[in-house]
This record gives sequence, structure tokens and C-alpha cells, in this order.
Amino acid sequence: MSMVAGSGAFTVDTAAGRFRIRLDGPADAPVLVFSNSLGTVLEMWDAQAERFARDWRVLRYDTRGHGGSEVTPGPYGFDRLGGDVVALLDALGIARASFCGISMGGFTGLGLGLHAGDRLNHLVVANSAARIGTAEGWLSRAALVREQGTAAMAELAASSPGRWFTDAFAAAQPAVVRRAQAWIAGIAPEGYAACCEALAHADLRPRIAGIRVPTLLVAGAADPVTTVADAQAMRAAIPGAQLVEVPASHLSNLEATAAFDDALHRFLHTQAPR
Repeated sequence: MSMVAGSGAFTVDTAAGRFRIRLDGPADAPVLVFSNSLGTVLEMWDAQAERFARDWRVLRYDTRGHGGSEVTPGPYGFDRLGGDVVALLDALGIARASFCGISMGGFTGLGLGLHAGDRLNHLVVANSAARIGTAEGWLSRAALVREQGTAAMAELAASSPGRWFTDAFAAAQPAVVRRAQAWIAGIAPEGYAACCEALAHADLRPRIAGIRVPTLLVAGAADPVTTVADAQAMRAAIPGAQLVEVPASHLSNLEATAAFDDALHRFLHTQAPR
């Protein structure tokens, strides 16, 4: 259980650095951690926090290099990004938690399942894969962002909705798209580039069979980045893993909020911690 009373957003100094976090829900409730995707911030989970803070102590944080968290020089690695979560739990006095991450945050969750499974009650990996993209692609993007700085972030803000949302959703919900664009435009170029470098060198395909935490995989039916086939491969590899497909592209918690939340709720309330 968290030893921090009250709710709201604030910064926390940990053994790994300084992080912007937000706590919501009863202080004595079981803890549910949400981890953001590349180029977003903890506010991407607003809808989930509203629903789950009724019964959970919801902990959201900006990943290293994002939002209000510390921007340290890159490159980063997922050992470090996963270690950041453990350091946050330690700083807040949380012995165990359930964890839900999307895209980059989902990959962080896979690493936690392997290296810190004793700290997790449940693991939810959404719109992610044991290998995301190619090293060449990520390193090229990191180099471009470092070279062009905020201009590159502005370009990413313009192009990312095509990967994050279906065309139909983007047309119907332009305010959501604009909000997501503002998140990525505001990310520090060094933090973004350093996380791209982490993704460039991250491949857990040979190892995820070692995960022993109860695991739910969420896939977007129209996700062009981390596909349903990627999720099916993880389900085949992780013992006992469950897979739910929702009608969305890459940021499924935003595009298919009700389906995403229902799947998460069912899993957390029917799957006993291991």
C-alpha cells in the first residue's frame, strides 16, 4: 500500500531521479500504475484514472525524459526505464502494484515482469510488442530529433495521429487528436530521442516466456505499429497470458476507452495475483 496520503500531481525524488506523478483514489486501496507511450504524458490516462480511482490507488507518472519528469542525457535503456518504476514504488512505500503500460510503457511492463515480477500483482501490456520497429528506424528518428530539435517534434506532432488513431476516430474526435499533438510537441527533444534509442536496442522475444505475472495483452484491431499478430506472438510465449482485441489503432485507451476499460476491469477483478 502507498504510504503517501492525499491526491494530486507532484514531483517525487527517487533513487533513480525526479519524476512527475499523479495519485488518485483511496490511499489504502491496491495500487494500479499506468505508464505512458512514447511522446505522451500521464494525462493520456485521464479517462482510466477517473474510472479506476473509485476502487484503486491510481499512480500515473511521466516516463523519464517526458513531461515534467527529469530529462537526463541519453541514450536510455529499458533496464533503466523499468528501474525508474521500481524506484518510484520504493520512494512511495509501495511493496506491490498492478501495472498497465501502453506501447513504450507496455514494453517497460514486459521488462518489469521479467526482472521485478515479485513487485507486480498483475501486468497489462497494451499496443506493444516484444520487439517494436527496427533499430535503424529508431536510431534515424533519434538523430533527426537531436539535429532539428523542436522543429522535429512539431513535425512528429503533425504526423503521429496517422499512426495513433484511425481516420474515422480522428475525424470524429478532433479535440482528442489536438490534445495528443500538444503532448508530443511539448516533449523535450533529448528525452524523446533517448527513448527512441532505448526502443532501438530493445528485443525481449527470446525472454518473455520467463514472465510469471498474470498478464493481459490488449491489441488494437487497426494498429499499424504494434499489430494483432505481435500480440498473438506474445500470448503464445507468455504462460497463461490473455489477449483482448479492441476496435482501435495504436492509442487504444483513448480511441476505444470503454472497451479498453472493460477489458482491464474484468482482468483485474477475475485474475488472482500470482
